[in-house]
Amino acid sequence: MRDPEEFDAFYKDARDRLLVQTFALTGDVRASRSAVRDTFVVAWHHWRKVSRDGGAEAWARPHAWAHAHRRHTARRWHKEKGLEPEVAATIEALGRLTHTQRRVLLLTHLATVSLEQMAREISQTVEDTTRELQTATSQFAMHRDVATTAVPSLLRSLFDTTLDGRWPRASIIRRAGATRRRTHTTVGAVAVVAAVAVAGGLVSDPTGVRPTLDREPVAALAPPTASVSPTPEDSDVLPSTAMLGVDRVSSLLPGKGWEELTTHDNTHGDGLVMPCQQARYADPRLVDALVREIKTPRGSEPRRSVVASTEASRNEMAATRAMNRLRGWFARCQDERSQLLSTSTVTGVGDEALQLVLRDWDDPVTTTVVGLARSGRFVVSTSSSVRAARVESPQAQTRLLAEAVAGVCDLPGGSACPSGTPATERRDALPAGDPASMLVESDLPPVSGVDAPWVGTRPEKARGQNAAATRCDKTSFSGSTGGERMRGPWTRTFLIPEAELPVEFGLTETVGRLPEKQARSFVSTIRRKMGSCSDRELGTDVLIAASRTSSKEELAVWHVTVELTENRSVKYFMAVARTGGHLLQLGFIPAPGVEMDRGAFLALAERGLERLRSAD
Repeated sequence: MRDPEEFDAFYKDARDRLLVQTFALTGDVRASRSAVRDTFVVAWHHWRKVSRDGGAEAWARPHAWAHAHRRHTARRWHKEKGLEPEVAATIEALGRLTHTQRRVLLLTHLATVSLEQMAREISQTVEDTTRELQTATSQFAMHRDVATTAVPSLLRSLFDTTLDGRWPRASIIRRAGATRRRTHTTVGAVAVVAAVAVAGGLVSDPTGVRPTLDREPVAALAPPTASVSPTPEDSDVLPSTAMLGVDRVSSLLPGKGWEELTTHDNTHGDGLVMPCQQARYADPRLVDALVREIKTPRGSEPRRSVVASTEASRNEMAATRAMNRLRGWFARCQDERSQLLSTSTVTGVGDEALQLVLRDWDDPVTTTVVGLARSGRFVVSTSSSVRAARVESPQAQTRLLAEAVAGVCDLPGGSACPSGTPATERRDALPAGDPASMLVESDLPPVSGVDAPWVGTRPEKARGQNAAATRCDKTSFSGSTGGERMRGPWTRTFLIPEAELPVEFGLTETVGRLPEKQARSFVSTIRRKMGSCSDRELGTDVLIAASRTSSKEELAVWHVTVELTENRSVKYFMAVARTGGHLLQLGFIPAPGVEMDRGAFLALAERGLERLRSAD
């Protein structure tokens, strides 16, 4: 008998330990977590053999290490963000060793193996393994700038590291393992039947009568007549018939030859099936999940694809948390060179619904419309992508989300079904930064001549010189206006480090807060200084590109050109915005051949104003 409780205990006890080991081996959390998870799926498939003699972890570790290494080999050494400095330094030092050196070092200090076992695992003699370990220790100590005696404690301290991400429940792992076992059994049965059929063709009676296996079943092996009720875990909370069908996609969206590629529970691979997705599931403790992938055929231009995902949570409260997590993924997309273009509220679909439009500027440029909705305990998401710099059929995209919700709203635990014609209404971008009043990387448009991502510095208190200001206004966010001192002044700069651009290149945003009367005066002073700059600063040309004013809000954008010599000039884009007492200044300095479209900068200033509103 296979013991689920024994497996679940092993899974909970060993998974984080194996994750740290594989992360130290590859420097890649995503590949490591995926490898460890898939190792446990295979372990449940072979649990009777794996659990024999209490050696489950000894069986799982080399499998997890091998899976992680295979997933990682196509990528350069990965540098995870957000690690503690000491941990990051240790991982970086490990990354400078050869793969074999890392293995022997980690086997020695993070696993429990003898020298002989280690030698067999790396396919070397004991003597060669000993020399490899000595070399690895000295090289690591040199790169980490520590004594060799400190190596064991440094490596073991990795077990105290908390790595981002959640594990799927043990029952989901066992379900995936059972599916894998059934698949292997089916394939094996087909092979046996084929072999028997071939053998039957060779063995026959001279009279032409073929052997037969027809006989009365043995009583002890006869199937039981009583039906067995499935447990709740085995029951399908989400039947595949509830998922968005290819017929509805082809009737709503452009493109010909739409075909369903697969429908699955998202337990294999890294689980990241949509752009901006940061984890396998939005609800780490979900009850059930299904994903359906639909695409147009290869060769059709432009290529289109749809991914529909549905998660069933335990209750509406858990589903609401999952919905909020999904919103966060797309509101601050972590995919490099992805830009959030717009956000809209969707009415008439489920209990709550949202539509976001994103563009991935990597080649080929891809535009994706994401729909998110909740109906009771079900959270539905649709991702419709086209390899083009355009948004296709916005209203049809909303109906696509409505169709996906209609498939689950009548299931037990569902709630509001789509009613009437769904509609969208543009809204401000969801809060994403810290502080929420500031821009994030996914707000920024691309610049010409560069295909590398923007990277923002950490927001810091604005003191002294303000890099968002021009020589015309020299605005400071660290002083006082009308007797009121600026509150909450923050500044950050966005750069493109991989492009190796001149040091002056970059985009800087500075924000702050004053009482509304003083905030209006603050903006008026900037407007006045910019208006008189051409007269005060020789060789400076100032063009006002946009301006609007109301009692509540203001926005102004200028293009500034400063002649340095007869043959050389510097261009600036600068914007100032106000909503109530909240203030923003945005400055962009291009580089030769690396410029931002003027319309794109204006749109970015508008996004900055949206972010300011979220601070109210």
